[in-house]
Amino acid sequence: MKQRNLSILAGWVSILFNILLFGLKYWVGIMTGSIALIADAWHTLSDSFSSLVLIFGTKYSQKPPDEDHPFGHGRAELITAVIIGVLLSIVAFSFLSSSVSRLIDKTVIVYGETAILITVLSIVVKEGLAQFALWAAKRENSPALRADAWHHRSDAISSIVILVGIFFQDIFWGVDGILGILVSLLIFHTAYEILRDAIDPLMGKDIDRKTKRKIDKICRDIAGEGLASHHYHLHEYGDHRELTFHIKLPNNMSLEKAHDIATRIESEIKEHLFIEATIHMEPRN
Repeated sequence: MKQRNLSILAGWVSILFNILLFGLKYWVGIMTGSIALIADAWHTLSDSFSSLVLIFGTKYSQKPPDEDHPFGHGRAELITAVIIGVLLSIVAFSFLSSSVSRLIDKTVIVYGETAILITVLSIVVKEGLAQFALWAAKRENSPALRADAWHHRSDAISSIVILVGIFFQDIFWGVDGILGILVSLLIFHTAYEILRDAIDPLMGKDIDRKTKRKIDKICRDIAGEGLASHHYHLHEYGDHRELTFHIKLPNNMSLEKAHDIATRIESEIKEHLFIEATIHMEPRN
C-alpha cells in the first residue's frame, strides 16, 4: 500500500488555514450581519472537518490486509470521500434555508472595506490550498484528497460570488440572500460530484475502455490474435485492484500450456497495469 504522506500533510495544512479563515470570515459576518459571509465562514470551517476525516480515513486505508480484510483497507478513502460529500450537502441545505428566509424578511446588509479585504484573502488562500491538494492527489492517486481539493475550490468560488455581489449591494436590497442561495447551490454541485466519483467505485463500476484495450493487447501479444477475452470484473480497494476475466484457448491445448499462458498474462498485467489478475480459461470451439 502506497504511503499517503502528502495527503496527511495537506490535511493538517488545510485545518490550520481554514480555522484562521473561519475566524476572520465569521467576525466580519457578525459585524455586518451578512448571512452570505457567515455561510461562507461555516463552509470554510467544514473544510477543517472534512480534512480531519481525510486524515483519519487516509491513515486507516494504509492498514495492511488482515483476516477480515484480505484485500486491505483501501476503500476507506472512498468512504472518506462520501463522508465529505455528505458534510457538504448538510452545509449547503442549511445556508439555502437561511438565505431564503433572509429574502422573505427583506433584510438589507451593508458590506464594508474589511469584508472585501477578507473575501479577497479567502479566495487567494483557498485556491492555493486547492492547487496544493490537487497536486498531491495526482501524485498519490487519492480520491479522498481530490474531494478535499474540490471542497477548497468550492469555498474559493463561493467567495468570488460574494465579492462580485458586494459591488451590487447598492443596486438591489436582496443581494445578500441571493448570494447565499448561489453559494448554497455551488456547494450542492460540489457535493454531488464528490459523491458520484466516490460511490461509482464502491458500487463496482465497469472497467474503463482504455484499460480493457491494454489488457486485450497483452493477451494478444502473449497468446496470439486468436485469443478471446471477456467477462471482466474489476474490484478496487484504493491502490489495490483485483481483476477477474475469462480467456478462450484452443480446446486441444494442454492444461500445462494453457496455465502457462494465463500465468504470463497475469504477470504482465501486474507489471504494467498494477492490477492483480485471476484468469478463468475456457475451450474455444
